[in-house]
Amino acid sequence: MTSSDSSYQPPDLKGCIALVAGATRGVGRGIALALGEAGATVYCTGRSTRTKPTGKSPTRRLPSEYYLGRPETIEETAEMVTARGGQGIAVVMDHLEAKQVEELITRIRNEQGKLHVLVNDISESAEHEFGKTFWQLDVEKGFAMFRNAVHTHIITSHFAAPLLIETAKDKSRTSLIVEIGDGDSYTYRGHLIFDLIKTSVIRLAFAMARELRKKNIAAVALTPGFLRSEVMLERFGVTEANWRDAVKKVPDYAESETPLYAGRAVACLAADPHLMKKSGRVFSSWGLSEEYPFCDADGRRPHFGRHFEKAYGFKVISCDDGFYKYWFDDVIDRVFGEWPPD
Repeated sequence: MTSSDSSYQPPDLKGCIALVAGATRGVGRGIALALGEAGATVYCTGRSTRTKPTGKSPTRRLPSEYYLGRPETIEETAEMVTARGGQGIAVVMDHLEAKQVEELITRIRNEQGKLHVLVNDISESAEHEFGKTFWQLDVEKGFAMFRNAVHTHIITSHFAAPLLIETAKDKSRTSLIVEIGDGDSYTYRGHLIFDLIKTSVIRLAFAMARELRKKNIAAVALTPGFLRSEVMLERFGVTEANWRDAVKKVPDYAESETPLYAGRAVACLAADPHLMKKSGRVFSSWGLSEEYPFCDADGRRPHFGRHFEKAYGFKVISCDDGFYKYWFDDVIDRVFGEWPPD
Protein backbone atom coordinates (compact mmCIF):
# COMPACT_ATOMS: atom_id res chain seq x y z
CA MET A 1 0.00 0.00 0.00
CA THR A 2 2.66 2.48 -1.04
CA SER A 3 1.78 5.79 -2.65
CA SER A 4 2.76 6.41 -6.26
CA ASP A 5 1.13 9.81 -6.36
CA SER A 6 3.64 12.61 -5.79
CA SER A 7 1.01 15.36 -6.01
CA TYR A 8 -0.73 14.45 -2.76
CA GLN A 9 0.39 16.60 0.14
CA PRO A 10 -0.74 15.20 3.49
CA PRO A 11 -2.09 17.68 6.03
CA ASP A 12 0.17 18.52 8.95
CA LEU A 13 -0.77 16.31 11.88
CA LYS A 14 2.55 16.47 13.69
CA GLY A 15 1.91 16.33 17.42
CA CYS A 16 -1.43 14.61 16.86
CA ILE A 17 -2.03 11.46 18.90
CA ALA A 18 -4.41 8.93 17.37
CA LEU A 19 -5.87 5.57 18.29
CA VAL A 20 -7.06 3.35 15.45
CA ALA A 21 -9.03 0.46 16.89
CA GLY A 22 -8.88 -2.40 14.42
CA ALA A 23 -5.79 -1.39 12.44
CA THR A 24 -4.44 -4.81 11.48
CA ARG A 25 -5.77 -4.77 7.92
CA GLY A 26 -8.32 -3.17 5.62
CA VAL A 27 -9.65 0.33 6.24
CA GLY A 28 -8.15 0.43 9.74
CA ARG A 29 -4.67 -0.11 8.34
CA GLY A 30 -5.32 2.44 5.59
CA ILE A 31 -6.37 5.05 8.14
CA ALA A 32 -3.36 4.36 10.34
CA LEU A 33 -1.03 4.76 7.36
CA ALA A 34 -2.68 7.98 6.21
CA LEU A 35 -2.41 9.47 9.69
CA GLY A 36 1.21 8.34 9.78
CA GLU A 37 2.12 10.01 6.50
CA ALA A 38 0.63 13.21 7.95
CA GLY A 39 3.07 12.93 10.88
CA ALA A 40 0.78 11.62 13.62
CA THR A 41 1.61 9.19 16.39
CA VAL A 42 -0.75 6.26 15.92
CA TYR A 43 -1.63 3.56 18.44
CA CYS A 44 -2.58 0.61 16.24
CA THR A 45 -4.65 -2.09 17.93
CA GLY A 46 -5.70 -5.55 16.85
CA ARG A 47 -5.67 -9.22 17.81
CA SER A 48 -3.39 -10.61 15.08
CA THR A 49 0.23 -10.67 16.24
CA ARG A 50 3.55 -12.11 15.15
CA THR A 51 4.17 -13.47 18.62
CA LYS A 52 1.22 -15.87 18.45
CA PRO A 53 0.61 -17.00 14.87
CA THR A 54 -2.61 -18.92 14.35
CA GLY A 55 -3.92 -21.48 11.91
CA LYS A 56 -7.07 -20.96 9.89
CA SER A 57 -10.32 -22.02 11.47
CA PRO A 58 -12.12 -24.79 9.56
CA THR A 59 -15.48 -23.03 10.05
CA ARG A 60 -14.72 -19.26 10.19
CA ARG A 61 -18.30 -18.85 11.42
CA LEU A 62 -17.78 -16.45 14.32
CA PRO A 63 -15.80 -13.18 14.54
CA SER A 64 -13.25 -14.85 16.82
CA GLU A 65 -12.49 -17.34 14.02
CA TYR A 66 -12.76 -15.28 10.86
CA TYR A 67 -9.27 -13.81 10.54
CA LEU A 68 -7.33 -16.67 12.13
CA GLY A 69 -4.37 -17.66 10.01
CA ARG A 70 -4.22 -14.48 7.94
CA PRO A 71 -0.72 -13.04 7.38
CA GLU A 72 -1.36 -9.43 8.44
CA THR A 73 -0.27 -8.43 11.95
CA ILE A 74 -0.67 -5.33 14.05
CA GLU A 75 3.12 -5.05 14.38
CA GLU A 76 3.38 -4.84 10.59
CA THR A 77 0.84 -2.01 10.50
CA ALA A 78 2.74 -0.03 13.14
CA GLU A 79 6.00 -0.46 11.20
CA MET A 80 4.30 0.78 8.03
CA VAL A 81 3.04 3.85 9.89
CA THR A 82 6.56 4.65 11.05
CA ALA A 83 7.98 4.08 7.57
CA ARG A 84 5.61 6.72 6.25
CA GLY A 85 6.89 9.36 8.65
CA GLY A 86 4.66 8.95 11.67
CA GLN A 87 5.18 6.90 14.81
CA GLY A 88 3.36 3.61 14.86
CA ILE A 89 2.78 1.85 18.16
CA ALA A 90 1.40 -1.69 18.04
CA VAL A 91 -0.93 -2.87 20.80
CA VAL A 92 -2.23 -6.44 20.80
CA MET A 93 -5.65 -6.48 22.43
CA ASP A 94 -9.33 -7.34 22.20
CA HIS A 95 -11.71 -4.36 22.31
CA LEU A 96 -14.52 -6.52 23.67
CA GLU A 97 -12.49 -6.74 26.88
CA ALA A 98 -13.28 -3.53 28.76
CA LYS A 99 -10.32 -3.89 31.12
CA GLN A 100 -7.89 -4.08 28.21
CA VAL A 101 -9.36 -0.94 26.67
CA GLU A 102 -9.21 0.93 29.97
CA GLU A 103 -5.56 -0.07 30.39
CA LEU A 104 -4.76 1.11 26.87
CA ILE A 105 -6.23 4.57 27.49
CA THR A 106 -4.29 4.78 30.75
CA ARG A 107 -1.15 3.90 28.83
CA ILE A 108 -1.82 6.60 26.22
CA ARG A 109 -2.44 9.11 28.99
CA ASN A 110 0.82 8.17 30.73
CA GLU A 111 2.91 8.10 27.54
CA GLN A 112 1.42 11.04 25.63
CA GLY A 113 -0.81 12.98 28.02
CA LYS A 114 -3.33 13.54 25.25
CA LEU A 115 -5.48 11.97 22.55
CA HIS A 116 -6.78 13.84 19.51
CA VAL A 117 -8.28 11.19 17.24
CA LEU A 118 -10.15 7.95 17.88
CA VAL A 119 -11.11 5.73 14.96
CA ASN A 120 -13.48 2.84 15.62
CA ASP A 121 -12.95 0.48 12.69
CA ILE A 122 -13.61 -2.92 14.26
CA SER A 123 -16.15 -4.67 12.05
CA GLU A 124 -18.42 -7.68 12.34
CA SER A 125 -15.51 -9.85 11.09
CA ALA A 126 -17.57 -12.68 9.63
CA GLU A 127 -19.64 -13.42 6.54
CA HIS A 128 -23.21 -12.18 6.58
CA GLU A 129 -25.87 -14.63 5.48
CA PHE A 130 -27.18 -12.57 2.59
CA GLY A 131 -30.11 -14.34 0.99
CA LYS A 132 -31.61 -15.28 4.34
CA THR A 133 -34.45 -13.45 6.04
CA PHE A 134 -34.38 -12.54 9.73
CA TRP A 135 -36.39 -15.65 10.58
CA GLN A 136 -33.87 -17.86 8.79
CA LEU A 137 -30.55 -16.43 9.96
CA ASP A 138 -28.11 -17.86 12.48
CA VAL A 139 -29.08 -15.83 15.55
CA GLU A 140 -26.02 -16.73 17.66
CA LYS A 141 -23.71 -15.72 14.84
CA GLY A 142 -25.66 -12.52 14.24
CA PHE A 143 -25.43 -11.48 17.89
CA ALA A 144 -21.70 -12.23 17.94
CA MET A 145 -21.18 -10.06 14.87
CA PHE A 146 -23.20 -7.24 16.39
CA ARG A 147 -21.12 -7.38 19.58
CA ASN A 148 -17.91 -7.35 17.57
CA ALA A 149 -18.93 -4.39 15.41
CA VAL A 150 -20.93 -2.25 17.85
CA HIS A 151 -20.08 -3.17 21.45
CA THR A 152 -16.37 -2.66 20.73
CA HIS A 153 -17.04 0.86 19.49
CA ILE A 154 -19.08 1.77 22.54
CA ILE A 155 -16.53 0.31 24.96
CA THR A 156 -13.61 2.08 23.30
CA SER A 157 -15.35 5.44 23.02
CA HIS A 158 -16.49 5.17 26.65
CA PHE A 159 -12.95 4.89 27.97
CA ALA A 160 -11.34 7.25 25.44
CA ALA A 161 -13.82 10.13 25.85
CA PRO A 162 -12.41 11.63 29.09
CA LEU A 163 -8.92 11.91 27.59
CA LEU A 164 -10.30 13.29 24.34
CA ILE A 165 -12.25 15.89 26.32
CA GLU A 166 -9.21 16.91 28.36
CA THR A 167 -7.12 17.21 25.21
CA ALA A 168 -9.70 19.33 23.39
CA LYS A 169 -9.87 21.93 26.17
CA ASP A 170 -6.88 23.89 24.90
CA LYS A 171 -8.79 24.66 21.65
CA SER A 172 -5.65 24.33 19.51
CA ARG A 173 -7.20 21.43 17.62
CA THR A 174 -10.71 19.99 17.45
CA SER A 175 -10.62 16.36 18.52
CA LEU A 176 -12.32 13.70 16.43
CA ILE A 177 -14.12 10.37 16.77
CA VAL A 178 -14.65 8.45 13.53
CA GLU A 179 -17.09 5.55 13.22
CA ILE A 180 -16.31 3.40 10.17
CA GLY A 181 -19.41 1.89 8.61
CA ASP A 182 -20.92 1.00 5.27
CA GLY A 183 -23.18 3.38 3.39
CA ASP A 184 -24.11 7.04 3.87
CA SER A 185 -27.85 6.62 3.35
CA TYR A 186 -30.79 5.36 5.39
CA THR A 187 -31.64 2.60 2.94
CA TYR A 188 -32.15 -1.06 3.85
CA ARG A 189 -28.86 -2.92 3.50
CA GLY A 190 -30.06 -6.36 2.44
CA HIS A 191 -29.82 -8.33 5.69
CA LEU A 192 -31.18 -7.64 9.16
CA ILE A 193 -27.89 -7.97 11.08
CA PHE A 194 -25.87 -6.10 8.47
CA ASP A 195 -28.50 -3.36 8.41
CA LEU A 196 -28.54 -3.05 12.20
CA ILE A 197 -24.76 -2.92 12.46
CA LYS A 198 -24.16 -0.31 9.78
CA THR A 199 -27.02 1.99 10.76
CA SER A 200 -26.08 1.64 14.45
CA VAL A 201 -22.57 2.86 13.67
CA ILE A 202 -24.00 5.97 12.05
CA ARG A 203 -26.32 6.48 15.00
CA LEU A 204 -23.41 6.14 17.42
CA ALA A 205 -21.66 9.05 15.71
CA PHE A 206 -24.80 11.16 15.97
CA ALA A 207 -25.46 10.38 19.64
CA MET A 208 -21.85 11.01 20.65
CA ALA A 209 -21.77 14.23 18.65
CA ARG A 210 -24.88 15.41 20.48
CA GLU A 211 -23.33 14.84 23.90
CA LEU A 212 -19.93 16.24 22.85
CA ARG A 213 -21.22 19.30 21.02
CA LYS A 214 -19.82 21.72 23.64
CA LYS A 215 -16.55 19.86 24.18
CA ASN A 216 -14.69 20.80 20.96
CA ILE A 217 -14.93 17.18 19.81
CA ALA A 218 -16.55 16.12 16.56
CA ALA A 219 -18.00 12.66 15.97
CA VAL A 220 -18.67 11.49 12.42
CA ALA A 221 -19.36 8.27 10.55
CA LEU A 222 -17.48 7.42 7.37
CA THR A 223 -18.07 4.85 4.67
CA PRO A 224 -15.43 3.70 2.19
CA GLY A 225 -16.36 2.59 -1.31
CA PHE A 226 -15.78 -0.80 -2.94
CA LEU A 227 -12.54 -1.81 -1.26
CA ARG A 228 -9.36 -3.32 -2.57
CA SER A 229 -8.52 -4.61 0.88
CA GLU A 230 -6.33 -7.63 1.48
CA VAL A 231 -9.38 -9.84 1.96
CA MET A 232 -11.23 -8.54 -1.11
CA LEU A 233 -8.20 -8.85 -3.39
CA GLU A 234 -7.73 -12.42 -2.22
CA ARG A 235 -11.42 -13.17 -2.74
CA PHE A 236 -11.23 -12.01 -6.36
CA GLY A 237 -7.94 -13.82 -6.97
CA VAL A 238 -5.96 -10.67 -7.77
CA THR A 239 -3.33 -8.43 -6.23
CA GLU A 240 -2.97 -4.67 -6.09
CA ALA A 241 -0.71 -4.95 -9.14
CA ASN A 242 -3.34 -6.63 -11.35
CA TRP A 243 -6.60 -5.71 -9.59
CA ARG A 244 -8.24 -4.63 -12.83
CA ASP A 245 -8.45 -8.28 -13.85
CA ALA A 246 -11.26 -8.61 -11.29
CA VAL A 247 -13.37 -6.09 -13.21
CA LYS A 248 -14.10 -8.82 -15.77
CA LYS A 249 -15.91 -10.75 -13.03
CA VAL A 250 -17.29 -7.80 -11.05
CA PRO A 251 -17.73 -4.65 -13.20
CA ASP A 252 -18.29 -2.46 -10.12
CA TYR A 253 -14.67 -3.12 -9.12
CA ALA A 254 -13.60 -0.66 -11.81
CA GLU A 255 -14.42 2.10 -9.33
CA SER A 256 -12.81 0.39 -6.34
CA GLU A 257 -10.45 2.07 -3.90
CA THR A 258 -7.61 1.08 -1.61
CA PRO A 259 -8.03 1.46 2.17
CA LEU A 260 -5.66 4.42 1.98
CA TYR A 261 -8.36 6.48 0.25
CA ALA A 262 -10.67 6.49 3.27
CA GLY A 263 -7.58 6.92 5.43
CA ARG A 264 -6.68 10.15 3.71
CA ALA A 265 -10.25 11.32 4.12
CA VAL A 266 -9.85 10.85 7.89
CA ALA A 267 -6.52 12.70 7.90
CA CYS A 268 -8.11 15.65 6.10
CA LEU A 269 -11.04 15.64 8.51
CA ALA A 270 -8.69 15.67 11.49
CA ALA A 271 -6.89 18.72 10.08
CA ASP A 272 -10.03 20.68 9.13
CA PRO A 273 -10.29 23.87 11.24
CA HIS A 274 -14.07 23.84 10.65
CA LEU A 275 -14.50 20.21 11.66
CA MET A 276 -17.25 20.87 14.22
CA LYS A 277 -19.62 21.84 11.39
CA LYS A 278 -19.49 18.20 10.26
CA SER A 279 -20.11 16.66 13.66
CA GLY A 280 -23.02 14.24 13.89
CA ARG A 281 -23.08 13.42 10.18
CA VAL A 282 -22.13 10.55 7.93
CA PHE A 283 -19.75 10.95 4.99
CA SER A 284 -18.31 8.86 2.18
CA SER A 285 -14.71 8.68 1.02
CA TRP A 286 -15.75 9.70 -2.50
CA GLY A 287 -17.87 12.60 -1.25
CA LEU A 288 -15.07 14.00 0.90
CA SER A 289 -12.67 13.71 -2.06
CA GLU A 290 -14.75 16.43 -3.72
CA GLU A 291 -14.09 18.74 -0.78
CA TYR A 292 -10.56 17.90 0.32
CA PRO A 293 -7.45 17.62 -1.90
CA PHE A 294 -6.68 13.92 -1.46
CA CYS A 295 -6.45 11.00 -3.85
CA ASP A 296 -5.90 7.27 -3.71
CA ALA A 297 -2.49 5.61 -3.71
CA ASP A 298 -2.47 5.46 -7.51
CA GLY A 299 -3.49 9.10 -7.95
CA ARG A 300 -7.11 8.26 -8.84
CA ARG A 301 -10.20 9.71 -7.18
CA PRO A 302 -12.74 6.89 -7.43
CA HIS A 303 -16.32 8.02 -6.90
CA PHE A 304 -18.57 5.07 -6.17
CA GLY A 305 -21.66 7.28 -5.88
CA ARG A 306 -21.42 8.48 -9.49
CA HIS A 307 -20.49 4.98 -10.63
CA PHE A 308 -23.55 3.45 -9.00
CA GLU A 309 -25.89 5.97 -10.58
CA LYS A 310 -24.38 5.37 -14.02
CA ALA A 311 -24.29 1.59 -13.70
CA TYR A 312 -27.74 1.08 -12.17
CA GLY A 313 -29.67 4.15 -13.27
CA PHE A 314 -30.47 4.99 -9.69
CA LYS A 315 -29.02 7.62 -7.38
CA VAL A 316 -28.66 6.62 -3.75
CA ILE A 317 -29.91 9.48 -1.62
CA SER A 318 -27.28 10.26 0.98
CA CYS A 319 -28.26 11.62 4.37
CA ASP A 320 -28.68 15.33 3.67
CA ASP A 321 -29.78 18.53 5.42
CA GLY A 322 -33.42 17.49 5.16
CA PHE A 323 -32.64 14.20 6.85
CA TYR A 324 -30.56 15.81 9.60
CA LYS A 325 -33.42 18.12 10.55
CA TYR A 326 -35.05 15.09 12.14
CA TRP A 327 -31.84 14.23 14.00
CA PHE A 328 -31.21 17.61 15.52
CA ASP A 329 -34.62 18.39 16.98
CA ASP A 330 -33.85 19.05 20.64
CA VAL A 331 -36.75 17.08 22.13
CA ILE A 332 -34.78 16.01 25.20
CA ASP A 333 -33.67 19.58 25.93
CA ARG A 334 -37.23 20.84 25.70
CA VAL A 335 -38.52 18.25 28.15
CA PHE A 336 -35.64 17.87 30.61
CA GLY A 337 -33.59 21.03 30.11
CA GLU A 338 -30.16 21.40 28.58
CA TRP A 339 -28.50 17.98 28.23
CA PRO A 340 -25.83 17.19 28.99
CA PRO A 341 -25.06 20.06 31.32
CA ASP A 342 -21.71 21.85 30.97
